[in-house]
Amino acid sequence: MSTETKGKIGVTTENIFPVIKKFLYSDHEIFLRELVANAVDADQKMKALAVSGEFKGELGELNVRIVLDEDAKTLKVIDNGLGMTEAEVDKYINQIAFSSAGEFLEKYKDQIGNIIGHFGLGFYSAFMVSKKVTIDTLSWKEGAKAVRWTCDGSPEYEMSESDKKDRGTEITLYIDDEDAEFATKGRIQTLLDKYCKFMPVPVIFGKEQEWKDGKYVDTDKDNVINRTEPLWAKKPSDLKEEDYMEFYRTLYPMQDEPLFHIHLNVDYPFHLTGILYFPKIKDRMEVTRNKIQLYCNQMFVTDSVENIVPDFLTLLHGVIDSPDIPLNVSRSYLQSDANVKKISGYITRKVADRLEEIFKNEREALESKWDNLKLFIEYGMLSDEKFCERAMKFCLLKNTEGKYFSIDEYKKAIETEQTDKDKKLVFLYATDAVAQYPYVEAAKNRGYDVLLLDCQLDAHFVNLLETKIGDCRFARVDSDSIDNLIPKEERIRPEMSEQDKSDLEVIFKSMLPEGNNYYVTAENLGENASPILITQSEFMRRYRDMSSLGGGMNFYSEMPESYNIAVNMQNPLVMKIMDAKMAEVKPAEQVEDAPKDAAEDQKKAVEEQKKAVSEAHRKDLESFAAGNSILKQITDLALLANGMLKGKALSDFIARSEKVVSDAYLEK
Repeated sequence: MSTETKGKIGVTTENIFPVIKKFLYSDHEIFLRELVANAVDADQKMKALAVSGEFKGELGELNVRIVLDEDAKTLKVIDNGLGMTEAEVDKYINQIAFSSAGEFLEKYKDQIGNIIGHFGLGFYSAFMVSKKVTIDTLSWKEGAKAVRWTCDGSPEYEMSESDKKDRGTEITLYIDDEDAEFATKGRIQTLLDKYCKFMPVPVIFGKEQEWKDGKYVDTDKDNVINRTEPLWAKKPSDLKEEDYMEFYRTLYPMQDEPLFHIHLNVDYPFHLTGILYFPKIKDRMEVTRNKIQLYCNQMFVTDSVENIVPDFLTLLHGVIDSPDIPLNVSRSYLQSDANVKKISGYITRKVADRLEEIFKNEREALESKWDNLKLFIEYGMLSDEKFCERAMKFCLLKNTEGKYFSIDEYKKAIETEQTDKDKKLVFLYATDAVAQYPYVEAAKNRGYDVLLLDCQLDAHFVNLLETKIGDCRFARVDSDSIDNLIPKEERIRPEMSEQDKSDLEVIFKSMLPEGNNYYVTAENLGENASPILITQSEFMRRYRDMSSLGGGMNFYSEMPESYNIAVNMQNPLVMKIMDAKMAEVKPAEQVEDAPKDAAEDQKKAVEEQKKAVSEAHRKDLESFAAGNSILKQITDLALLANGMLKGKALSDFIARSEKVVSDAYLEK
């Protein structure tokens, strides 16, 4: 180039640089990713020319160098790849294919992140942090002359001859004052570690250092910040288990060892490689998402992959690398893109394949890790229909004795004993084997088995299983008496008058803590069964649990707790209490109804008399209950068994129990 050339960058608007700075400001750190990616691309294309024989010269060692001058606030990105001729600089740098900034903003207004690279603006991301940018480049083509391009962030540029002697491109950024952080070694090192640690071409930043004379000093060895052949790009047949574990520790240095891994590798109908890990979920209330790192040709893009993989798979850790995912478009486009849907479906299928393989060939390993895995499986089954269909084969159920079953295995194991009178299979379960121990033991004494469902999603999960298995129901073991949970024949209720039922309700409700809803019923549970059984309705309790996780059922969690109070009329203590009631409490006075043709004043007087009699009778019953030590003791025992006896009531119960023991001992 014999003379200096000046011109305007080919855009119809003068506002392209303010657009770049303003509307991509939140992600302006990606400038370095884009420039390094361009440099790597130039190196790889140079290598391809050499392999094809089109380039016959000395290829040299291809790499990308990052050179920082903190004092001058300049940053250089240097490659020894293709380079550019004057015509190519004019074509690729001076022409930006946008009709107007307005159209640009309107079309891509939903995007904040990685929009630049996909729309020909990769190089121009440099202006987000620079007040001036220069390009010095020498093409690989024979006879080519070196070119220098300079622009100060306005549409005007200058082109002239460069004194560059080596093939390739050197881009120099003059960092502006407001972005001075990008002229510091620590910040550049952080960005290179984030975006470039697996680039396929060596990326060099300064020299390796060693500790000498009380400080770190540079050595003569280049500091290569990346691994050019990451594990996911290798053949699974060439790798060992320890390779996968070492790679996991590289990605997540502070995490526990993963449970399993899956190596993804597909060429058609899309390109996808990657390694996914099943992490241990120790605290089920702290599920960490966004641990999958998304790469495009080994360049890091994002760890927010919720629109690329199904929601439940965002619980996994690892890496996905695909050039076929449209990374730089809006979320709504991602969700409807055919390629993304295919990739999402493929990943789901591979995860299901791996779990089924482990179930068939490594059953003991699956069982040993199930408690750390089941939240992931249940979440997947609840949120993804296709995964659910597959998971019905390998999903495990664990009973209170620690034994594991597949769903089909468990159905066969319980169908003889746990089929009720209506031919429905009843799955009994506990959510806390210790707290619900008496109920679990009562079930076992009848020859029944009890599952342990202590996952936070189990309230939703049992609903799903009831639908998928069909002709069955799940019942929490403390939601009713064992005979009512799996009724083998029609229940025979005690024969009682309506007045006696009403008296029973008043007596026992008066002994129970305030603030809850109680439903008192008379039951025949057998003379050896407990005098009082306190349970919660399976329906209400399950939906309260579900509402605690959201899902539009919050009104259940706002309602008072409801308990069913089953009074065992065949228990000797209850019989004694009822006999005492008959002896000590006069029957309610019977008040005749007013004649139908009576005056309104007379009818009103009769109704008030009925209320007065009823209220007097209620007070007599409550007075009787308060003075009956047996009633107080058996009620407190029932409350204690359900964790409902607290504060002063618990202290009084302990003192009363100690006195009973003491009196019994002293009478001997």
